[in-house]
Amino acid sequence: MSEHPHDGDLVEVRKAVYRPLRRGNALEDTVARLVQTIRLGVVAPGESLPPERELAASFGVSRDTVREAIRELADTGYLLPRRGRYGGTFVADPLPHPTTSGTVTPEEIDDVLGLRRVLETGAVRAAASRSLDASTRADLWARHEAALPAGPEEYRRLDTLLHLAIAEAAGIPSLVALVAENRADVNVWLDTFPLMPRNIQHSGEQHESIVTAILAGRPDAAEAAMRDHLAGSEALLRGFLV
Repeated sequence: MSEHPHDGDLVEVRKAVYRPLRRGNALEDTVARLVQTIRLGVVAPGESLPPERELAASFGVSRDTVREAIRELADTGYLLPRRGRYGGTFVADPLPHPTTSGTVTPEEIDDVLGLRRVLETGAVRAAASRSLDASTRADLWARHEAALPAGPEEYRRLDTLLHLAIAEAAGIPSLVALVAENRADVNVWLDTFPLMPRNIQHSGEQHESIVTAILAGRPDAAEAAMRDHLAGSEALLRGFLV
């Protein structure tokens, strides 16, 4: 792996950062791990990341996934790809910072995201366990389809509406209010960094798995799909904010 200054102080941190990713959300986890690499100072502003092939081997993902993650972070101002003999992928100097940087604690993130996990996996399991009427079934699919072609400007709103529709389909009125309140907290954090096109596409694929499982009356599959979906955004939030 490429060497950088102050390696002696960063050996253990690098071992923690440059390790295989879990399965399920390869792109989001790669983006989050690269952001973590930057925010921990493993690669300082102005320095270059290890080559794509080394990152792919370390993370246990394809070079295409690493390349896409780098492209997304370049679009958001964290990385600067350079061509030529002395080219590579360099960390931006200065780095962009989320507006909540320094104001959100890991404990707050654990609390909000932990509650989100409980509420939304519970909601999707309850929805998949019910006999839904035709109107509810049509609304769920329509919400999913509406979010598919959405661009960064409108995606967050349409994504939120789909998640609220799932909560409504659970048939527990008070649950909708809890999900809405929690989602508002999450959206404040999500809005501190730009939406990435590949992430939107991946979320759409996961939404389809979730809605399909609900409509098929498969609670276990619906819950598993929702867990995977939430894990992707959790990885991004922790990468950018913690």
